[in-house]
Amino acid sequence: MAPEPADPSRNVLPVLPVRNVVLFPGVTLPVELARDGSLRAVRAARLLASSEGRAPRIVVAIQRRPGTEDPGLDDVSRVGILAEILRVMEGIPGRATAIVRGLGRVNLLEWIPEDGFASVRFATLHEKMGDPALAYAMAGALQDLVRTHDEMLPAKAKSARRSRARAAIDSETRPGRVADLVAAHVELPQPTRFELLEEASVPERLRRLLEQVSRRISALQVQRELDEHVREHLSRHEQRALLRHKLRAIQAELGQTSREDPLERLRERLSRKKLPDEVRVSVDRELRRLARMHPQSSEAQVARTYLEWVADLPWGPDERTEDRLDLDAVRRLLEARHHGLERAKKRIVEYLSVRKLAPALRGPILCLAGPPGVGKTSLARSIAEAMGRRFTSISLGGVRDDAEIRGHRRTYVGALPGRIVQAMKRAGTTNPVVLLDEIDKLVAPDLRGDPAGALLEVLDPEQNAAFEDHYLAVPYDLSGVLFIATANDTSQIPVVLRDRLEIIEMTGYTTEDKIAIAEGYLWPKLAEDHGLGGAPPALDDGVLGLLIERYTREAGVRNLARTLEALLRDRAMAVAEGRPVAPSVTEEHVVEVLGPPRYHPEVAETTPPVGLVAGLGWSPTGGSLLFVEALATPGDGTIRLTGRLGEVMRESGQTASSLVRSRAERFGIDPGFFARHDIHVHVPKGGVPKDGPSAGVTVTCALVSALSGRRVRPDVAMTGEVTLRGRVLPVGGIREKLVAAHRAGIRTVVLPVGNRKNEVDLPPRVRDDLELVYVEHIDEVLETALLPAEDSAAA
Repeated sequence: MAPEPADPSRNVLPVLPVRNVVLFPGVTLPVELARDGSLRAVRAARLLASSEGRAPRIVVAIQRRPGTEDPGLDDVSRVGILAEILRVMEGIPGRATAIVRGLGRVNLLEWIPEDGFASVRFATLHEKMGDPALAYAMAGALQDLVRTHDEMLPAKAKSARRSRARAAIDSETRPGRVADLVAAHVELPQPTRFELLEEASVPERLRRLLEQVSRRISALQVQRELDEHVREHLSRHEQRALLRHKLRAIQAELGQTSREDPLERLRERLSRKKLPDEVRVSVDRELRRLARMHPQSSEAQVARTYLEWVADLPWGPDERTEDRLDLDAVRRLLEARHHGLERAKKRIVEYLSVRKLAPALRGPILCLAGPPGVGKTSLARSIAEAMGRRFTSISLGGVRDDAEIRGHRRTYVGALPGRIVQAMKRAGTTNPVVLLDEIDKLVAPDLRGDPAGALLEVLDPEQNAAFEDHYLAVPYDLSGVLFIATANDTSQIPVVLRDRLEIIEMTGYTTEDKIAIAEGYLWPKLAEDHGLGGAPPALDDGVLGLLIERYTREAGVRNLARTLEALLRDRAMAVAEGRPVAPSVTEEHVVEVLGPPRYHPEVAETTPPVGLVAGLGWSPTGGSLLFVEALATPGDGTIRLTGRLGEVMRESGQTASSLVRSRAERFGIDPGFFARHDIHVHVPKGGVPKDGPSAGVTVTCALVSALSGRRVRPDVAMTGEVTLRGRVLPVGGIREKLVAAHRAGIRTVVLPVGNRKNEVDLPPRVRDDLELVYVEHIDEVLETALLPAEDSAAA
């Protein structure tokens, strides 16, 4: 113990507060000087020592609350350490490390603020030896315990510094100093070190240390036994899992489990799931496998990912939503969201009515078929909202591998469940509405599999209650899911798949429908989206008609929405720049923003030449007027068909030619005419591919007109397939074709008698304005369409 200075005025020294460390007498310790006050205190102590010609000394005060940046007397232990500064090592600017050696305990009496640091008035704390014989005996016993303690330390904990410290303990004879050296040498809790620092009684310090070191030896003994126990049960390949097994062994000894263990959390999540018995067996088996694996091994990652997928999927009845089957509310929602589409909306209400009366009945798989932009996806969303179910979609366009539907087996690297299971995870319920978008765009079967075949099990109500994904490898119940498919062309859906679908046709909109949709929904919504919702600009009469007829040619309203957005962007730019804007959008403004019209109206010619007939065509974007031209030139009887025609349409032209040749005299044509002339049939718009049998009557009429010299009525259009015997067969796309005819100004349309059933699908205005002539034979077509010979000559 350092002697107390004789002069009381010298019992004032700079103070160095330290955090998270306890300095004992006789112990040398590095102290990081991270605070400006600490640096100033050390400098002041060195300056004071140089003026007195002695080694620099400082009082080390132990902070009770490490977070205090500017401590005072109440923030530190009242017992400090008088220490000698052996060395100061400068680091980065504002940081340094001081090597200090404890000299003795002191009582801190007064905290004296200085310029940027603090000093302290102190008094020496004298130790209480008590019975010397007892103290020496306890010190010897403590030295023996420390030797035992160090021998039990693991090899990685032994170092040269610890060896020197233990040598100092063994060579020390003073009981008090032995206690201080052991307190610094053995790993002890910080509160215990505080108590040992403040304890003045040497026997009491030694007694506490004997207890602490004995406990430490017992802990090391248990640790060694645990290590031996774990090593006995580990193979060479499992050595890397030592720490994990050690933790489990400790928890088993204490009868505790850690909630922070990821495996336990996963086990708890799975235990809350109401899994089917077969799935529960598989999950339990996988959990046991995972528990035996190293957590960082690739097999463990695969098992953990699988179990997380099972935990994320909805399984039991508690993970389904209750259906809302208020039919009036459903009707109101459908009417508010969708213009027209009466058949589709009626079928949806019928489906929900059956669900209301017979909840256990397995419903059909609906397929909304129609051209792009008519609202198939939005209608499916409305169905989900009306029923109160979650909605998710699966895009099937371009899917060519059946593993995309059924998933990959877990033997493959990076394996995942198929899109069906992924959709169920996104939905989070066992009875969502799942949209199978673009089901007609599935790629045909090839070496990678048949995706359409993989969907058969999904869409079959008799099988999908036990759908088995390759990744899950356990049955998954899809019977509660309402699947809704969408398609543009149902003929592209494989027959076996189409057999499981109930097709709901969603035909294109008429011009009147599009105007109503644009005025009531698109224009206000888009104006609000573009920041013009407060005062959306008005549209002049004729603007929407111009956009629909001359700038967009489609069955839906998708491109119409894009053109309206272009007009609103131009107006928003003017408003943002502070330029004046017109109160309404005019046709001149449309041409200025969008440029010249992209399409020219399809109108019937007022005085068509001989050999020109107006037919009707269909495409996924809607109907159109399809003109057919026939011309005879001197030659050897060859017939040519041009206009980028498909194989079926070419065969239809050949059939029409053979029919006209066989009935030439009846049509008023010289039978020898064919041997002396070539016949050329052309369908304009050669850049657009055309195919199908429905132009048969049109080609036949054009040939008869060209070869007989009789003109065709300008207000007549026609469609239908013709046979070699002259019969007219029904064709498809009647609604779209008649809408196109009405738009082009046609007044009479010749149709096969087999298409009379399609008349109910026509919009009322189209049905009222058009004269529909139903025919069974080509003679009836010619009688309706061809002008008499004298009228043709006069024209």
